[in-house]
Amino acid sequence: MANSKRQLFLKRRLRVRNKLRRVNAGRMRLSVHRSNKNISVQLIDDVNGKTLASASSLEKSIGVVGKNNIDAATKVGSAIAERARKAGIEEAYFDRGGFLFHGKIKALAEAAREGGLKI
Repeated sequence: MANSKRQLFLKRRLRVRNKLRRVNAGRMRLSVHRSNKNISVQLIDDVNGKTLASASSLEKSIGVVGKNNIDAATKVGSAIAERARKAGIEEAYFDRGGFLFHGKIKALAEAAREGGLKI
């Protein structure tokens, strides 16, 4: 029986997250979510279960409201790097979820790295 796209996505997301947790214990998690219309990212402290910083293409201050393209991903990535610096965080591990590291996800990660966040 064939798996649905959603089931394959969830399986891939759990596989990626569990592997990253074993390798990067004690570091903050940079979690990405991409929908058809927007892209968002959160910096999460898994030990305390708190979100320390977040950025999204829905924010008017970023200037790409309602867009989900490489330009929007780049702006969101640089915004999260700036907010992480303000929160005193220099390094995190990149949790791409079930999304492939290509296109918008890759642009977001590269922009965060250029902004000074070690991922």
